Amino acid sequence: MRILLVGAGGVGDAIAKIAARRDFFELVVVSDYDVSRAQRTVDWIRARHGNDVAARFATAQIDASDPDVVASVAREHAATHVMNAVEPKFVPSIFAGALAAGADYLDMAMSLSEPHPTDPYTQTGVKLGDDQFAQTTDWDAAGRLALVGMGVEPGLSDVFARYAADHLFSEIDELGVRDGANLVVRDEAGNEVFVPSFSIWTTIEECLNPPVIWEEDAGWYTTPPFSEPEVFEFPEGIGPVECVNVEHEEVLLMPRWVDAKRVTFKYGLGEEFINVLRTLHLLGLDSTTPIRVRSEDGPVHVAPRDVVAAALPDPATIGPRMTGRTCAGLLVTGTGTDGIPREVYLYHVSDNEWTMAEYESQCVVWQTALNPVIALELLATGEWEGRGVLGPEAFDAAPFLELMARPVADGGYGQPWHVEDRSA
Repeated sequence: MRILLVGAGGVGDAIAKIAARRDFFELVVVSDYDVSRAQRTVDWIRARHGNDVAARFATAQIDASDPDVVASVAREHAATHVMNAVEPKFVPSIFAGALAAGADYLDMAMSLSEPHPTDPYTQTGVKLGDDQFAQTTDWDAAGRLALVGMGVEPGLSDVFARYAADHLFSEIDELGVRDGANLVVRDEAGNEVFVPSFSIWTTIEECLNPPVIWEEDAGWYTTPPFSEPEVFEFPEGIGPVECVNVEHEEVLLMPRWVDAKRVTFKYGLGEEFINVLRTLHLLGLDSTTPIRVRSEDGPVHVAPRDVVAAALPDPATIGPRMTGRTCAGLLVTGTGTDGIPREVYLYHVSDNEWTMAEYESQCVVWQTALNPVIALELLATGEWEGRGVLGPEAFDAAPFLELMARPVADGGYGQPWHVEDRSA
């Protein structure tokens, strides 16, 4: 397996660092528009693991917005797989470039949605991933696989859904993704500060778009942002966090392969974050449409959302000032295999102190990066295989979760996941 990794930001950097401890691939080409970022990642791997490990990594400059460039870089390095680790706005070009190069493709966020033009808070418009699923015939005809939504959420939560359907339930009432954390970032003086732990560009897209819900009778429909608030009790010391509906890929993925009466995604944003997002929307700073701005060199056109992203710290750099844990999980309700009503929460927790000590990567981006590496390994060994455009639910969950939890000394990733019974 020869992997072209597109993007050396926080998640891309963590993907390379996690992969450096594995032996399932021949080469990882770490690429970025700013090749110095890719070189920084490879230099870290060399310093931590030595020249022999670093010899399986290379760097390349890439323009992810140009499918011809993506295809050219993939061909140059004989890439068998293209791993997309940049903002979802680049999905169409990387997706097209991978197919043109004859490579398989993975991403952690799918092609962007467009709200319904006249009734955005009731009806869906263009849904997340619609553009990619529309091309499944092309990928299938080429004998190539596009594994979409293979991060943590989406990704691990989708694997949990497949596992619950196959092993824990005879009938599922609701698949409810619940994501929360108790992360705190402090400045040099020790004061708590507002700094998103993940890409603010992506966070704005997810949180201010109309959330999507799926129901067996109604299909996919939307609600206003931040709808259906609930306080969810997260495990391992995180505690209660208010969660609200957010647009997310799981709701568009799970119903395609898993039978359930309802699918939701709720994110523990917190009151401060919700107020910040509402203010950005009120001021038009969430827009991706460039506006004319005066500068010392004359007028320039810039998207307000890009200005917000540029004004905030890079999430990859905040790890040393962050404390706490983040939890990704899936609440499943329905009828157990024994015919008795059942409610369980399947989850994985990532601790920032540990990820910083082991990888110098903050826990949110590290937890996101872990899962595509596991998926790549399963594809390399042949335990997972497929063609066309598929989500994680299309594959057997058991090998993934077994490899994830198996101790490192025994060839696994040493990341236990848990099933917490919440039945009354």
